[in-house]
Amino acid sequence: MTISEHPSKLSLPQTNPGVATVLEYLIIKFPYINAQIWRQRIADGKVHRHDGSLITTQSLFQPQQRVYYYREVESEPSIPFEEKIVFQDQHILVVYKPHFLAVIPSGIYVNECLQNRLRRSTGIETLQALHRLDRVTAGLVIFSANPDTRHRYHQLFKTRQIHKTYQAIAKISDGEDLINQEWVIKNRIVQCEPRFRMRVTEGEANSHSVVRCLQQSTQKALFELNPVTGKTHQLRVHMQALGWPILNDKYYPQLQPLSADNYSAPLQLLAKKLQFIDPVTQQPRCFSYDCNLSLK
Repeated sequence: MTISEHPSKLSLPQTNPGVATVLEYLIIKFPYINAQIWRQRIADGKVHRHDGSLITTQSLFQPQQRVYYYREVESEPSIPFEEKIVFQDQHILVVYKPHFLAVIPSGIYVNECLQNRLRRSTGIETLQALHRLDRVTAGLVIFSANPDTRHRYHQLFKTRQIHKTYQAIAKISDGEDLINQEWVIKNRIVQCEPRFRMRVTEGEANSHSVVRCLQQSTQKALFELNPVTGKTHQLRVHMQALGWPILNDKYYPQLQPLSADNYSAPLQLLAKKLQFIDPVTQQPRCFSYDCNLSLK
């Protein structure tokens, strides 16, 4: 059994979903975790409030209360790829995340995630990711190293003041001439079943991306992607909507059967560049990873 070195946290919603206790909420919040596991975690003192006081099976649901718990998995795979710190100062770290490494604890990954790796290697226990990348996506992630300025960087993402540039590779049909063409995609993305997948539906657009073709060969093309909004799986869904699903995507256009990671065939999506005005120094920032996806 692997137990997280650091607690995960959640805030109870403002609107009560029809439960009396914190335990009841945790059971409906995490339907894939057996209710008895939550009862045992609570009995073992592994669920607590912000002040450290323990939550019991009878603790009442209180809107917006913060709840902390420690993730557990039977066994945790080791990801054989290394992260790289691109930039570090007293406020932030900018880090290259390899394919297959989760940013924060999720699923079967508890301590083997980018955030916990960095906490161990840097000794900064308060380090916290400011945004996410899918586990199978590689690229740049920004971490807050200073809790006192963290909210100022969070605000950049909330107000869309960070310009992100990605690269992706997709298969194309013979005879397509795509180089230097540009597409603007605006549509409505919602959850579907299983709930970790997204789909396009009718209604007011809530997602916006700009896509441009940089290079192509006879069977594949390299695209530059600029997400304006930040919906879950947005770029993967938008590339599918254009007719060019990203190479080695196990979710789109069709959900593939659950299987072990194939390290030789990573999802061909890279978070290449981040640009913004630093809210603390007021200086322009531009961070870029020095490798590109290859059509070879």
